[in-house]
Amino acid sequence: MFSIIWSIIVGFVVGLIARWIVPGAAHMGFMMTTIVGIVGSVIGGFIGMLFKKPEPGQKFHTAGFILSIIGAIILLYLLRFFQH
Repeated sequence: MFSIIWSIIVGFVVGLIARWIVPGAAHMGFMMTTIVGIVGSVIGGFIGMLFKKPEPGQKFHTAGFILSIIGAIILLYLLRFFQH
């Protein structure tokens, strides 16, 4: 239960940071910002796995937060590309 709440909180923060970095107005609420952050974290985790696998027993990738933001930025650009 705590991991779901933690994922929502981190997803929202990652989504906010990504929206702040990407120029232009993004008209989305709390839910969409959180979804962008969570999906961005999944994309960032996939990018991290391409370069280096986590050590056995390690729960998180070492560059996870930064890669989560990069993944959310990629997702925001993809969303804008398909909306126009």
